[in-house]
Amino acid sequence: MPGTFSQIYIQIIFAVKGRGSLIYSDWEERLYQYITGIVRGKEQKMIAINGMPDHIHIFIGMKPSCCLSDLVREIKKASNEFINENKLSNFRFSWQEGYGAFSYSHSQIDNVVKYIMNQKQHHRKVSFREEYVDFLKKFEIEHDDKFLFEWVK
Repeated sequence: MPGTFSQIYIQIIFAVKGRGSLIYSDWEERLYQYITGIVRGKEQKMIAINGMPDHIHIFIGMKPSCCLSDLVREIKKASNEFINENKLSNFRFSWQEGYGAFSYSHSQIDNVVKYIMNQKQHHRKVSFREEYVDFLKKFEIEHDDKFLFEWVK
């Protein structure tokens, strides 16, 4: 769009259905590359991607013409098919419904990238549930716990 200037940075977080630990380290990099291809194919900028066996963090630079919900739906649908068609998981793979999306300023990019790239170390101390609820509180997002992801007890 000529004459349109923007700076939109969004961290997207979503989980494996049932919070199963189904993303294995031997193929997670292939998954991240595949998702990066989807994001770039939709003309958005991938800044960072990483996760754990049960959830994923994606940090993008987004154009104002992009519909975030459409992008996330496409990422989930296509990556779900990629995992199942390539038989990367020993189990039927599916993402849970819903996602978190959190916006950042340009000055926060480095900190968000470091946070995402250090997921494995971070989750030695903090569970995904604690992390996710902390995001909701930090960003002052009203929520009802019964509508959060399915949590493994």
